[in-house]
Amino acid sequence: MSRLIVISVTLIFLFAFNGYSQLTPYYHWTLLPEDFQDEIIGEASGETALHHAIEMVGYQRNRPAEEYSTVFREGKYVLDKLIEYGITNAKIERFEGGKTWDGIKGELWEVSPNKVKLADYDDIVLMLAQGSKNTDVTAELVWVEEGTDKDLEGIDLEGKIVVTSSYVSRVHNRAVEKRALGVVAFGSSRELVAPLAIPASGIRGNNATFGFYLPPREGQILRDRLIRGEKIEVHAVVESEELDYDLQVPTCVIPGSNPDAGEIILSAHIFEGYVKQGANDNISGSAAILEVARMLNTMFEEGRLPRPERSIRFVWVPEYSGTAPWVAAHKDIMNKTLCNINLDMVGLHLKSNNSFLCMMRTTFGNPHYLNDVMENLYTFVGETNREILPNRSGQKIVNRIVAPSGTDDPFYYKIDVHYGASDHEVFNHWTTKVPGIMMITWPDLYYHTSEDLPNKLDPTQLKRTIVIAASAAYSIASAGEQEAITIAGEVFSNSQKRMGHQLARGMDELGRTDVENFAILYKKVKRYIDATWINEKNTILSVSELAPESSELESYLDGLVSALEMNYKANLEVMENHMKAVAIKLKVKPVKIELTQEEKDASKIIPKTTPKVAESEFSVERGTRTLSQEIRDKYPVNKVASTSELTKLINGENSVLDIKILLDAQNERESELEGIINYLHLMKEMGLVEI
Repeated sequence: MSRLIVISVTLIFLFAFNGYSQLTPYYHWTLLPEDFQDEIIGEASGETALHHAIEMVGYQRNRPAEEYSTVFREGKYVLDKLIEYGITNAKIERFEGGKTWDGIKGELWEVSPNKVKLADYDDIVLMLAQGSKNTDVTAELVWVEEGTDKDLEGIDLEGKIVVTSSYVSRVHNRAVEKRALGVVAFGSSRELVAPLAIPASGIRGNNATFGFYLPPREGQILRDRLIRGEKIEVHAVVESEELDYDLQVPTCVIPGSNPDAGEIILSAHIFEGYVKQGANDNISGSAAILEVARMLNTMFEEGRLPRPERSIRFVWVPEYSGTAPWVAAHKDIMNKTLCNINLDMVGLHLKSNNSFLCMMRTTFGNPHYLNDVMENLYTFVGETNREILPNRSGQKIVNRIVAPSGTDDPFYYKIDVHYGASDHEVFNHWTTKVPGIMMITWPDLYYHTSEDLPNKLDPTQLKRTIVIAASAAYSIASAGEQEAITIAGEVFSNSQKRMGHQLARGMDELGRTDVENFAILYKKVKRYIDATWINEKNTILSVSELAPESSELESYLDGLVSALEMNYKANLEVMENHMKAVAIKLKVKPVKIELTQEEKDASKIIPKTTPKVAESEFSVERGTRTLSQEIRDKYPVNKVASTSELTKLINGENSVLDIKILLDAQNERESELEGIINYLHLMKEMGLVEI
């Protein structure tokens, strides 16, 4: 047994060697030839991207009413620049919108005991809560602390305006029900580090009146005056209206040499509602892909980079609301799109925000080599833009990527598991199945506040983001047989780290258990390894789309999968021997894993999607609410960690038991087989799934 453990551990470290070799201090690489990579780095301009951001949202402003019936300023700017850059197919596509609130005027004046203006929509648009209705009132202020039901008990609110240290949205409805006229708020989750930042907030509902927002610093002064017993009267004036709008999507494509070879899509949301405007969130992403479009088109036209076989498409979307109809209108494009790179908040000065540029991977439901192409570039930029101690007597910074007017900070980066909440989710959705990742800076002290301004952006961070996005898109767009083999090798190399992590995680969890949970936990942690093996195998096989007719690539991928399987089996053996060691410590018998009857039954159920899924639009599964109450009662969906991921895992090969294993490996909360099966039955009732 000891000999087997030694062999297993040796195999793991041998396989893992390539995964860690990127950290060799004197040797770093990307998937592109060095001269191609140098061209991209040299052409990328963080200053140009910053200038775009300043032009599009130099400050947060009241949007003129005529923009709603013509073209929004940001979209027109993008279109004009694309045309200026010689991209002749640039256009703005339009989709049905709706009605939205638009502020015209919002002023809050203290009229007694002093004459002081407290808030003005023209000064800072977020001072007026979105959804505020027309009003012109003079009333007394009353302090209500956090504005909870308990805080409001015993206070006469009739005809008064409440002041709260919470958010307008949390207090408004409760206060108005007690006959308050409106709300003045200064709540913030970041008041200590950003005392002038006003969070984006709004009110809604049939009883909506009005709300004003003060910066935390100013709100605290007002609070203290009220607590001291001052009687303060204010005059509030609000003018607003509801305007019709359509969804406007600026878009262009840089054509490849082979129109049938497929596409890569870069996306960024240029609008997030029409009142809230943010420099980092997300004009930074919109500015970055605009610069990527310029530089790639320039280098192709000038012959400095060979035009790739595949096309590279760019879309600037209203977040979610514009992405979904655009994707639905272009099923033909989706069918030939290899992947999506989504940029959402990418220009922040990292050091001052204690932030990282994160890369959020795809889930197990969309295994794809894009993750490893991105990780290669993140690592390259990160490791070549910091002082490395072993290199201190030579070249301290191996490949300096710094904007002339930007910082020369190290590149703080992180490769993270999947996180949604942005436009890549529309691409990843089971109706589209285009694997998409997100680039995002987090944390961001000014996220969704009035302080999200261009002065928080760093040209160096923008340049590095642009280099990564452009290099990744070009690496995939230009990949043929040999490049696919290189990418597959990169995937295999990184797979060892990810499989090793799940092994280490499982051994640690098992080592901390007690007698009562020992057997159950061993089955659970062993399945971490099973799930990761399935995902890593499918990730390697996804490379085949880059050269589908290549027998050499097919053979190479088969060899990698065989080697990966050896690692998988070695990990299982190590885990089993670790279990036996823990069993000795706990003085119990070793565990022999056996499937329950429910698990045996689940392993024989293999769901698959119907053609209706591909014909449907984003979030079609929400239609379960239209099913009869009788059907929903018959199939209650309890204890399913992520129905969104569940649907992605329906591929005609995964059994229900496989789906549970793959869900559990990715989520802190375990999913129950009954809940999974019931959800599949609901999808079947909607005609989306066959069981």
